[in-house]
Amino acid sequence: MTETTLSPRKRPPTSADAERLPIAALLALAMTGFICIVTETLPAGLLPQIGEGLRVSQSLAGQMVTAYALGSLLAAIPLTIATRGWRRRNVLLLTIVGFLVFNSVTALSSNYGLTLVSRFFAGTAAGLAWSLLAGYARRMVAPHQQGRAMAIAMVGTPVALSLGVPLGTWLGAFAGWRTAFGIMSLLTLALIVWVQVKVPDYPGQSGRDPLPLRRVFTTPGVRPVLGVVIAWMLAHNILYTYVAPFVAPAGLAAHVDKVLLLFGLAALASIGIAGRWVDRRLRSGVLISLAAFALTALALGLWTASPQVVYAGVAVWGLTFGGAATFLQTALADTAGDGADVALSMNVVAWNGAIAGGGLLGGVLLETTGVASLPWAVLALLCVGWLVAWSARARGFPAGPRASSGVVAGH
Repeated sequence: MTETTLSPRKRPPTSADAERLPIAALLALAMTGFICIVTETLPAGLLPQIGEGLRVSQSLAGQMVTAYALGSLLAAIPLTIATRGWRRRNVLLLTIVGFLVFNSVTALSSNYGLTLVSRFFAGTAAGLAWSLLAGYARRMVAPHQQGRAMAIAMVGTPVALSLGVPLGTWLGAFAGWRTAFGIMSLLTLALIVWVQVKVPDYPGQSGRDPLPLRRVFTTPGVRPVLGVVIAWMLAHNILYTYVAPFVAPAGLAAHVDKVLLLFGLAALASIGIAGRWVDRRLRSGVLISLAAFALTALALGLWTASPQVVYAGVAVWGLTFGGAATFLQTALADTAGDGADVALSMNVVAWNGAIAGGGLLGGVLLETTGVASLPWAVLALLCVGWLVAWSARARGFPAGPRASSGVVAGH
């Protein structure tokens, strides 16, 4: 960094300036996350139209989601390591340009194979983006503000789930699925300008200390946090992937859109709670969220056929999920220190692996033991996650305020 000489006409920065969060820059990161989520999930609501447009079955059209997730899984760690020495804004812009190019190809392609390839590479852009966003947000602010900054930077996820996905599905049904992907490309164009104007740049990390993958993975506390990520997200995705058959016994098969909207709005509301808790009560936030989700799974298992219990359970589930990304990525970055970017790329792999694993495990349970078994599997996974988080008191999920423990993000 270079020193800047203040003009005599400019007032020196005050303590109020130091406390002010760079909202515009953080919201640009949130917009990047929003595009990641909507790009990933948009095909799920448009399978009939996509299948007809590409002349394939709906099951083959659904592989657009699989290809995207596979790209994220395979690319997150190697791309993060390969770009650690690059200037951070250049890496961020690279991911956004990736969305621009590959969403545009998806919108214009009439070839199924080409569409799958473009979805795979859109997934690689997402894998790199998710490993970058949390660390980028932390570098913009003082250590005691990092939790709040991450809460703002992660708000794109619940917004996408609660508003973006239903809106994209409606738009695709109304104006065509290609139009929906075309609009995603237009959003990325606007985001490129936004990032250039509002997001500060930072140097990459020195190549003299590459922090190999194994060293970061064996850092005390990293594996417990990743273990909680896997258990929590597996539990979430078992229910989320099969929410339609799960709510059918309660007579809500025709109201899945309302159920998902309730979940998304509750998740969105919990972002504010997570932002207030993460810097002072991160450990408590994780333990309370896991416990509340577990009790919700228990209630859903006992009263599966009650629409009142299902609606109430979905609302609590959303409240516990909305802050998960903020809590878990903060804990992982704090624990990994200078290896935060590499650790967060592992988080991308764990998170996307849990998406795939939740779909696989939930599907097996649905076919073999029926929909009533889903909440019990969720409950078992959450109990494991809670025990791992509870045991990681020294490293991973330490007690007390983050600032008081002297945790500073690696720059």
